[in-house]
Amino acid sequence: MPGLVSVKTPPDAPPLRITVSDGTLVNPSRPDSRSEPRSNSPATRRPPSPSPSSSRARRSPDRSFGKKKSTPEKALINEYSLENPDLGPFLLKLARDTIACGEGPNKALDYALRASKSFEKCAVDGEPNLDLAMSLHVVSAIYCSLGKFEEAVPVLERAIGVPEVSRGPDHALAMFSGYMQLGDTYSMLGQLDRSITCYKEGLKIQMDALGGNDPRVAETCRYLSEAHVQAMQFDEAESLCKRTLEIHRIHSPPASLEEAADRRLIALICEAKGDYESALEHLVLASMAMIANGQENEVAAIDVSIGNIYSSLTRFDEAVFSYQKALTVLKSSKGDSHPSVASVYVRLADLYYKTGKLRESRSYCENALRIYAKPVPGTTAEEIASGMTEISAIYELFNEPEEALKLLQKAMGLLEDKPGQQSTVAGIEARLGVMYYMVGRYEESRNAFESAIGKLRSGGERKSAFFGVVLNQMGLACVQLFKIDEAVELFEEAREILERESGPCHQDTLGVYSNLAATYDAMGRIDDAIEILEYILKLREEKLGTANPDFDDEKKRLVELLKEAGRSWNKKAKSLENLIDPNSKRTKKEAPKKWSAFGFRS
Repeated sequence: MPGLVSVKTPPDAPPLRITVSDGTLVNPSRPDSRSEPRSNSPATRRPPSPSPSSSRARRSPDRSFGKKKSTPEKALINEYSLENPDLGPFLLKLARDTIACGEGPNKALDYALRASKSFEKCAVDGEPNLDLAMSLHVVSAIYCSLGKFEEAVPVLERAIGVPEVSRGPDHALAMFSGYMQLGDTYSMLGQLDRSITCYKEGLKIQMDALGGNDPRVAETCRYLSEAHVQAMQFDEAESLCKRTLEIHRIHSPPASLEEAADRRLIALICEAKGDYESALEHLVLASMAMIANGQENEVAAIDVSIGNIYSSLTRFDEAVFSYQKALTVLKSSKGDSHPSVASVYVRLADLYYKTGKLRESRSYCENALRIYAKPVPGTTAEEIASGMTEISAIYELFNEPEEALKLLQKAMGLLEDKPGQQSTVAGIEARLGVMYYMVGRYEESRNAFESAIGKLRSGGERKSAFFGVVLNQMGLACVQLFKIDEAVELFEEAREILERESGPCHQDTLGVYSNLAATYDAMGRIDDAIEILEYILKLREEKLGTANPDFDDEKKRLVELLKEAGRSWNKKAKSLENLIDPNSKRTKKEAPKKWSAFGFRS
């Protein structure tokens, strides 16, 4: 029984080849399972792209195939010829050879579309045709290579409807491949929720066919876990990654490369959840496994991650040691101008700022920017944009918002036209909104937040705490523009999300409560403002304690509102002044705060 192929290929596997073989369906190539998702931005997925086989089919003596028919009579003849059962495989092979000859994907697409029509015409009624499913997969892959992801979606949906899992493993393989390829396509469109749904369906089919402990199931679990990380659904991601680790322990020797890759992903998830001790434990075990397998560069990458955890734990001396150790290895193996070296410079710059060594911090920022300004061949736009985004955060700490803005704008320019980068671009736009707000450019701030929110909504991240924070920030920008009604809607939506995702006692949720109460006061909704302030004070008294200086401030606000309500409901809108005055305690309380692993400050 042929097995369902894994959703990922080993590092030495060749790229996707669109081939025609007897009764075998080609599965889309997947990213390397050992690649570690970036901590500062969602993991990137590439669309399946056709890479033709080097072998070529013999040309048929009749070269009329593939030529456009100019007359209705010839078009009719061509339509009838599609019913020839030998034509479909020939056209599919011709599509492959067209790409091999470098004649362009558009011509190959024409052949693949005609092949699918031929398979459809030759199909027996009531019998699913796997050749048709295969040709549709090829058509969608070519669409993706042309950047036409929207057109690939209905083709893949049709391909998924062809096979019947109950008819055996070949049909299961066809449906599994279709769901995974469709998930990738949705991911490139930024629709993470639909992408995850497709991956789940593919995993279910694979587990039904292979069982729950097959190594290929482990790779699919890991792939789905990475998708959950990208969507900031960390609990689901952790559960799947632990399942992956359990399967690899069954089939792999101790301290295997697969186990090390799993532990690195679990560490990333733990770091994002704030569980730094667990993250450090997994990273140390991963490092030991990589050392045992002689993976020097991977050990250096793990040392950088270990340095990040030490920095979060304020164990700065150990963090410096980890970074310097990684820097030495990366310089010797990849050169002084490699982007991985620049990445370590950025980490050191952030660390030295935390320890008050501002001159060293600035020096490392400048070193990193010199590398990004003249990138070595092979450096991706994503690497440069990620580094610039992180450096902008440090310049923000230097109180140089204009310089930070320039770097964020450069990062935006590198990524805004890249498919599959919607979440990353949304994060950068949110950062831009914060920076515009800091320099008093409130209209631009609101527009940046609005664009970020639109991308997050379409990408299925509208239920994350991050989304709630961005809504709150946009609400503040609207208040500055005196768009109070719009601000109230944003604060109310942010409250609903943060109550669900972070809980009512979280600082972000309490901040939204306070903003909402102030805005209700500005609108004359005194009763609603009083109700919220009473709820905040009750939470602080019963669960958080009254030592926080915000408690006295909120209590004074409540007393003032009660007095006003008792007089004549003639509000003075003092709460609104508190909300928007840049010198107020409320604004100071909302100092920039780093979001672990995603590089956003709010």
